[in-house]
Amino acid sequence: MQAEDAPAGAPSPVTAECQFETIDCRGLPGFDGHELVVSCTDARVGLRAFIAIHNTSLGPALGGCRMWRYASDEEALTDALRLSQGMSYKHAVADTQQGGGKAVIMGDPRRDKSDALFQAFGRFVDRLGGQYVTAEDVGVSVDDMVSVRTQTNHVAGLPTSMGSSGDPSPVTAYGVYCGIQAAVAFKRGRPYNPRARLDDITVAVQGVGNVGYSLCRHLHDAGANLVVSDVHQSNVTRACTELSATSVAPEAIDDVHADVFAPCALGGSLNHQSAERLKSAIVAGAANNQLAEPAVAKTLTDRKIIYAPDYVINAGGIINISYEKRDYDLNQAMHHTERIGETLTEIFHCANTEDIPTAEVADRIAQQRLAATTA
Repeated sequence: MQAEDAPAGAPSPVTAECQFETIDCRGLPGFDGHELVVSCTDARVGLRAFIAIHNTSLGPALGGCRMWRYASDEEALTDALRLSQGMSYKHAVADTQQGGGKAVIMGDPRRDKSDALFQAFGRFVDRLGGQYVTAEDVGVSVDDMVSVRTQTNHVAGLPTSMGSSGDPSPVTAYGVYCGIQAAVAFKRGRPYNPRARLDDITVAVQGVGNVGYSLCRHLHDAGANLVVSDVHQSNVTRACTELSATSVAPEAIDDVHADVFAPCALGGSLNHQSAERLKSAIVAGAANNQLAEPAVAKTLTDRKIIYAPDYVINAGGIINISYEKRDYDLNQAMHHTERIGETLTEIFHCANTEDIPTAEVADRIAQQRLAATTA
């Protein structure tokens, strides 16, 4: 990667400890003609972050900010590039009239957070002048976004007390739940019904943090049997105690005999080996970038496993946040989110008819909608 000058009009760094630079990411994994990628460093507060803007042809880039223990700058950048492209496709398929972007902060979210760190991040977001609107994601909370908001107006997903839509995690989870309903219905040759009972369905959920736990709540209320795993034992204990889930070790979740495997942790959990080992007929979960590489989609297709493309099924959160541009109405956002199941049903039918991976169908829809705005 190569650093370039900051975007035109951006102020010069205040000190050597505070740097804001555009990065040339051509050649890095995940690069896909991104419009802008910037590095943001403020050593005074321990901030090292990257903001990737993939495509703004449909509107300003809207995407969450993730905080994680990345091993290197390149690992963090690769994640930002892949996630931001996924956001462009997600917005295009979900019809939110937004573009795709993402931010990642390097650090341990359980140890390295501070108001000063998120305020510094907010100042960097503000330098982009509205090209990128941030929100919470893995490792980042609504409270963290409140700190960001002190430095920039370009923040979404703030508390309802501030006139915003609040934590998007519950709506993300509801969208995944609707996607699972659609996949189960398609598998059984039934029409999609987001309120159908799932009493005879077992779902193996990988990761029961905010979104995973909320998803488990919907599944439990519909009668589904739950098997869960998580790297944090407290999350597992809560799911088992409150939702009658059964737990397995994180490394064993792929081997669970279940109707649905729901990856809800970090991305890349499905590679060729785990896809070959999988004992579920459906893959439908909340995680971004679930496939370690695109070719894994064909492995799933060859095994007759229905795969709900991640950026389609987990779009509920950004659908919810996109309604903040209007007079926010949760009911309208939830109704829009239920359409995730309808979109997936169309994708499943098309993939089945053409005998191609569902991921290929979803990508084609997204690419056609993005291309139509630039033609």
